[in-house]
Amino acid sequence: MKIAVEGCAHGELDNIYASLQEAERRDNIKVDLLICCGDFQSSRNVADLACMAVPPKYRKICTFYKYFSGEKVAPVLTIFIGGNHEASNYLQELPYGGWVAPKIYYMGYVGVINIAGVRIGGLSGIYKSRDFMKGRCEKPPYDENSKRSVYHIRNLDVFRLKQISEPIDVFLSHDWPTGVYHHGNVAQLLRRKPFFREEIDANQLGSKPCEELLHHLKPKFWFSAHLHCKFAALVPHEDSPPTKFLALDKCLPKRQFLQLLDIPHNEDEKLQISYDLEWLTILHLTNHLLNVQNSITFMPGAGGNERFKFTPTDAERELIMSKMNNCLKVPENFRATAASHKPGDSAGKLKELEPKLNPQTVELCETLGIDDPIALISQKHGLNISLDTSYYETSTFIADSDESSITCCNEDSDIVEQESKINALELIDVKRLTPMKLPQPKLTGGDVEEVDSAEPSEVDKVNYQLPQAQEEVLPLPSQSTPEETADKASPKRVLEETEEIVEAQIDISEGLNDSVTSTTKKFKRRNESIYASSPDS
Repeated sequence: MKIAVEGCAHGELDNIYASLQEAERRDNIKVDLLICCGDFQSSRNVADLACMAVPPKYRKICTFYKYFSGEKVAPVLTIFIGGNHEASNYLQELPYGGWVAPKIYYMGYVGVINIAGVRIGGLSGIYKSRDFMKGRCEKPPYDENSKRSVYHIRNLDVFRLKQISEPIDVFLSHDWPTGVYHHGNVAQLLRRKPFFREEIDANQLGSKPCEELLHHLKPKFWFSAHLHCKFAALVPHEDSPPTKFLALDKCLPKRQFLQLLDIPHNEDEKLQISYDLEWLTILHLTNHLLNVQNSITFMPGAGGNERFKFTPTDAERELIMSKMNNCLKVPENFRATAASHKPGDSAGKLKELEPKLNPQTVELCETLGIDDPIALISQKHGLNISLDTSYYETSTFIADSDESSITCCNEDSDIVEQESKINALELIDVKRLTPMKLPQPKLTGGDVEEVDSAEPSEVDKVNYQLPQAQEEVLPLPSQSTPEETADKASPKRVLEETEEIVEAQIDISEGLNDSVTSTTKKFKRRNESIYASSPDS
């Protein structure tokens, strides 16, 4: 199965799909699946933008709404996890995953799915210690605090993943796992991102829960984004093959944001999304641990009187399989729950933001006998919400055979003005690079097995990026430390959640000539004044 992995999407679906289709044309290949590693920005309308954690002047509708409305259809099956810049009100409707548009599937707060025998797990959001132990209590309309805490991962998410016993092929996170940089070329990383130095030295860059999951799940591949740079590593495990880690950049010119690879799959199965039986069973068994209070909650552990291991038994799996009527295929049951963006729309013309039920979640919860968090939150606040069917008539799951009937209307003037700053030809003019070389894993005792660079990796050798002023090929990294080769100048680390997000929404020409050099540059953060008084957190 040919898979394309993309870093931070930031709503640029048109550009991502155009780049992907150009790669297919040039190399005479067919991509079966696109994976996006967060900051997807599934904004259906301007009201959704108010739920996104970015400064108001940088809220742009981008292009997802075209796929939501049916004006366009995704050319390839697409799955994604959430990041820290999302239309959180929409994603809250789908806590266990679901279709956000035809052929575009969100994996939920945390989830595991199966595509033709390839088992894919994902964890949405980023880690913040202050919210990790709390329940999921946020609901729209959000204040500035809940707008951010809503995308912070919770201990229940991690606890559920730790119940998994069957192997995971691919795992997705927005955050990097803490410590993964020690298994790659950290010196090169610091040349590109010198403000990471302090956190790397303290081993605090990234997510501690993701680090735990990396060594617990030991997936074949782990893909991340968030830090807006490409980085490869090979993470060793004592009793299993190493994990191939790859982080990718955001979708901008001259950025390495797209990677193609081949992963073996079951050729007897269709390339469609199926629920994972073990995961569904874990959701059912741990439903009583769901907390929607703004209070600290602890997961069960050894020494208590209650069950603390929820790895499913055969009998428990059989029960869930019977509830699913022996069919694990994810139904193509997308339905719109809000109006799609139209030229001239303003937030004032749309309904006030409020919690909403999604029919996909309602159906899954009724089938499995589990709770919908947004329904519990609404009940706690005395809100009587029900399914809103007023938008169903114009939204159905569009089959491939219907793609020829889809037409594109002219974009509204404000979108044209923003997108005119990006040369469309430049965006799709992808270049073939030499094979990506993963670093060799570090072993105890200082003995490192030599990697045979002549033998092909399981990772497909084709690496795509938007054009660069200077092509860059990642060499086989040495086992270096930050102290050995890091630049002497060490600019202060900016907060990770706002790092470079505004750059994606302003004049792209400001960064067109960026390239990696061996000389030390003085680091000055673009748009520093915007965050001087109220940093994102």
